[in-house]
Order: sequence, then structure tokens, then C-alpha cells
Amino acid sequence: MSRVPGWLGRLGAGLTEMSERYNERRAEAERERDDAESPTLDDHVPPPPDYAPDVAARPDPALAVPWGVRVAAEAGWRLLILAGALWVLMRVISAVQLVVLSFVIALLITAILQPTVARLRRHGVPRGPATALTAILGFVVIGLIGWFVTWQVMENIDDLSGQIQDGIDELRNWLLNSPFHVTDKQINEIAKNLREAVGANTDQITSAGLEGVTVVVEALTGILLAVFSTLFLLYDGKRIWEWTLRLVPAAARPGVAGAGPAAWRTLTAYVRGTVIVALIDAIFIGLGIYFLDVPMAVPLAVFIFLFAFIPLVGAVVSGALAVVVALVTQGVFTAVMTLAVVLAVQQIEGHILQPFILGRAVRVHPLAVVLAVACGGMVAGIGGAVVAVPLVAVTNTVAGYLRSYSQKSALRHSVRPRGATAVSAEPTPQTPSE
Repeated sequence: MSRVPGWLGRLGAGLTEMSERYNERRAEAERERDDAESPTLDDHVPPPPDYAPDVAARPDPALAVPWGVRVAAEAGWRLLILAGALWVLMRVISAVQLVVLSFVIALLITAILQPTVARLRRHGVPRGPATALTAILGFVVIGLIGWFVTWQVMENIDDLSGQIQDGIDELRNWLLNSPFHVTDKQINEIAKNLREAVGANTDQITSAGLEGVTVVVEALTGILLAVFSTLFLLYDGKRIWEWTLRLVPAAARPGVAGAGPAAWRTLTAYVRGTVIVALIDAIFIGLGIYFLDVPMAVPLAVFIFLFAFIPLVGAVVSGALAVVVALVTQGVFTAVMTLAVVLAVQQIEGHILQPFILGRAVRVHPLAVVLAVACGGMVAGIGGAVVAVPLVAVTNTVAGYLRSYSQKSALRHSVRPRGATAVSAEPTPQTPSE
């Protein structure tokens, strides 16, 4: 009896163990089945219909823009920034236009007088006396020229008025006898309309006179500024240039330091050449109109000299003034001869004098001269027209020098010695005493 229960107990224990293993395997199989049948996020998204097109991945918008458009856009916004900076600069210059023109005129006068200061310094004259002597001599010459022109005009104004009246009468008689069939009544009506126009615009003429007073005050202020600027540029020009170089970034300082003297040589050559050419024009045209018995020949010659500093336009205006004076005082034949003299001298100037005297130092294309004079006149009137061409010449010289300097610098850094002459690029250590 004792063996049976033991056997049965072992059998029951084995069946129980088998049952537990079976239950574990069944539970594991159910878990695997549940995991396989559980829905995911993708199962909830309905599949696209058959007629839906395939959607490719969208590229980066910057990569989708054509290369040429991207380059144009990059250049465009940079040009807009440069245009905005130039507009602001022009606004600032227009706000202080009197100061800018006075300083530029001082630079032109300094370019004429500075060689005299340097010559006196080489002969042992101290800087202060050399500057004072040169400035006094230069301003006295300029003042004498102005006084001489005024004196000649005041001396000949009465005779000129009578000659102009006689010329107008001759012109009237010529119109009456001309093939244009102009009647005395029509001439009187034209004269009456002119008198009425002057009477109707009396207020405007008065206001123009008041504005003329303002212009005179501004001109005196500009002259004083130009005189003081010239004195300081003659006396301390080198230190002023060295101080200006300190404002330039260190990386660009060597190139600018070399471009400055080149620009100054160009400016000096332009001013000297213009003075010589203007003097030759004034002498020969003045002699021509003097031998043609044109009144006020000497003041007209001085006007021709002064107007020669305005390229292209000045020669036309001064020549036309001489022809008009000859026409109303001496008649048509003398006016034609004056025109021939003016054209001959100007042709000699344009084809011989300017290329020989100015040379390659200030060679600027005629189109650039015309555009520069037009822009300068629109921005700053006569003063802008005077300084436009030297400004363009100096800018051309500076741009050419900087371009050449950058090319030489790039070549110097790209070509290095090889072999036994090669030098190590590493710096040699120095002692504090060195």
C-alpha cells in the first residue's frame, strides 16, 4: 500500500510539470499572434487611390533657383547697397557743397603752388617762410588778374554801350533791308514785348538781385575757406596725408599709400597743363581780336583764360562771347574773322597743345570728359564743371594704380623661389633688442 501512493505522486508531479510547460508555450504563441495582428499607425492611413500621381521629394528652394538668377540676385542687392551709400554721400556733399568746392579749389591751387614751396625748401628756406612767400605771391597774382579785368570793363563800358547801340541799329537796318521781309512795325512790336516782359517780371528780377547778394556772400565765404585750406595744405600737407592714411584699414594701407602720390602727380600735371594751355589760348585769341579792333580785347582774353578751366564748355562760351562782341561792335565781317581765329586756336589746342603738354598723365576719354562736365554742372554748377575732369583723372589714376598693385601683390605671393634659394616661410625668432 505504501508503494502505490508514491508512484502516483510522481506521476501526478510529471503531469503537472508538463501542463505548466504547455500553458507557457501556448501563452507565448498567443502573445506572438497578438503582436502580429496589432494595428500600427500606417494601418490606419488608407492607401492612395490608383489615379493619384506620385509625389517626389521637394528640393531645397535655393537649389531650385537657376544659377544665373542667383548670381544676378547676389550682384543686385550689393549694387543696391552701393547705390544707397552713394546717394547718402551725394546728399551729404550737397548739404556742405560750399565747403567741398572750396576744399577742391584749394587742392587745385595747392597743386600749382606746391612746386614753388618745394623749390624754396631745397634752397634752404624754412617751411613757414616758404609757404607764406608762395601763398602771398600766388594770391597777389590772382587778385591782380581780377582787378585788371574789372578795371578794363569799367574803362570800356561806356564805349562798349555806344558801340552795342550802334550795332543794334545796324542790325535793325539790315533786317529791314533783308530778304526776310521784316517790317518796322514788327521790330517795334518785338521791342515793346521785351519791355513789357521786363516790367511784368520786376518782382522776379528784384528777387534775383537779392539772391545775387546771397551768392556774393557765399562766394566770399568760399574764397576765405579756399585761402585757409590752401595755406594749411602748403604748410602741412604731408602730415595731413599721413593722418589720412591712419584712417585706412591696415591691409589696404600700402596700396593707398602708393596711390596717393600717383594721384597728386596726376592732379599737378593736369593743373599745370591747363594753365599753360589756357594762357596760350588767351594770348593768341586776344592778339587776334586786338588786331581786328574788337573792343575790350584784353578783358575778353582774360575771360578766355578763366573759362579754359571748364573743359569743352568753357572754350565754346568764351569764343561765342568774343564773336558776339565783334558782331555788335564791328559788324559781320569782323565777327566772321573772330570766329575763324577762335576756331583755329582751339583746333591747335585740341590736336597739338593738350596731347603734347598734358600727355598720358591725365588721358581721359572724351566721352568721360563730356559726361563728367555735364554731371558736375548739374550737381554743383560752374564749380562742379571745373572740378569734374580733374576728379575723373585722379580717380582713373588711383584705380589703375590699385589694380596694378593688386596684380603685382598676387604675383609676388604666388611665385616663390625653389631649390637652394628657397627661404623658409616661418618667421625667424628675434630677440627683444632686435
